[in-house]
Amino acid sequence: MNDGLKALQRSLQHEFKDPSLLDRAVTHRSFSADHNERLEFLGDSVLNLAVSDLLYERLSALPEGDLSRVRANLVKQDTLHQLAVELGLPLVLRLGEGEMKSGGQKRPSILADALEALIGAVYLDAGYAAAQGLVQRLFRTVEINPEMEAIGKDPKTELQEWLQGRKMKLPLYRVVGTMGVAHKQTFDVECEIVEFNLTERGIGPSRRAGEQAAASAMLQTLKAKGK
Repeated sequence: MNDGLKALQRSLQHEFKDPSLLDRAVTHRSFSADHNERLEFLGDSVLNLAVSDLLYERLSALPEGDLSRVRANLVKQDTLHQLAVELGLPLVLRLGEGEMKSGGQKRPSILADALEALIGAVYLDAGYAAAQGLVQRLFRTVEINPEMEAIGKDPKTELQEWLQGRKMKLPLYRVVGTMGVAHKQTFDVECEIVEFNLTERGIGPSRRAGEQAAASAMLQTLKAKGK
């Protein structure tokens, strides 16, 4: 393990029993076929659960919809990007030559995804309690207060709240295709609402952006159908 990854472990306050998980977490798809996207998928879910637990304790007076809005502010790309920079992730990311030349080590979407991959890696290495502890440490200096609910909703949050208000299942998001070279990819994402048998697609420069675009398209369809 190189010095950069050793320093990252110290920042995470977690020493990996399986160092290959750490290697994979900082590896972009442009560098190797053994990249971090599956860990990112897992880490996204662990992050949402850990942040939900954090908010449930800290903001005990807020109702469900407001908690969802605060959570959306905490797990959005801008917040995760800043946390990744503070951890020193730009220094240890493994990127392909084209991605490096185009400034990929500073790209917010890549850094946010890598942070989620690290959370997923810690979860696989040591279980949920360790991953939850990492999330709590990451957000220790992030301001969390009820006023965050006043910030506008993004399409994913708006769609989630719309479904929750009707006691329906959350939407399913799937990446159905990627286009372009590794350092300039666009993601084609599908959003599905099972109860209505509805699917919509969205395209964006990252998985997150594609999901937001698909959620926005779904909201427009629901409004057009008078749902």
